[in-house]
Amino acid sequence: MVDLSIVMPCLNEEATVGRCVDDALAYLQGRSLRGEVIVADNGSTDASARIAQAHGARVIHESKRGYGFALRAGMAAAKGSVIILGDCDCTYDFLRLDDFYEPLARGECDMMVGDRFAGGIDPGAMPLSHRIGVKALSWLGRLRYRTGVRDFHCGLRGITAQAAHALPFQTGGMEFATEMIALAARAGLRISQCPTKLYTCGSPRRSKLRTLPDGFRHLRYILKRPNP
Repeated sequence: MVDLSIVMPCLNEEATVGRCVDDALAYLQGRSLRGEVIVADNGSTDASARIAQAHGARVIHESKRGYGFALRAGMAAAKGSVIILGDCDCTYDFLRLDDFYEPLARGECDMMVGDRFAGGIDPGAMPLSHRIGVKALSWLGRLRYRTGVRDFHCGLRGITAQAAHALPFQTGGMEFATEMIALAARAGLRISQCPTKLYTCGSPRRSKLRTLPDGFRHLRYILKRPNP
């Protein structure tokens, strides 16, 4: 059994994916963990998949386009008893995953969600519109699902393999971040959270987040799904 699988969704991240894979593998080696890094390529048209593989990641391909589809494919392929999910654009630090891995490995919780508002946000890392939107949607999510999670949309989070394979995920877009927490709350799983630093993206490219369309996808999910 593998101790830890680190899963990275990827769409055209050739400038940063190699560094993220290197850092994740360094974390596994530094902690003497039996682990793997999985890059779930979501139809990249650049060299992302080739670079990720060259740096030591196991690359899987998900043809259905969407953040949720990529993460679901990565979790399905994971062999670890603990799975950590994180974006491969250098906005999160894969060298410092103890606060995510250790509580899950010790059985203290079933899901760990990062809190960027507690951990700090680099200047320019999150536009004001996204800060307002994330706080508003997270507030609605806390009311709807009766959970204390402060940052529903943090891209760094962990889950036990047992929970990941048991939850009936259905969404394929950005709203998957909300669905994970909603289903975990409904199932009565233990959800913890920890401060997480958000860094400025490691490459000068346009954000894949679409403020209004993606925001409404989260809102629609929250309003339409029944309470846990």
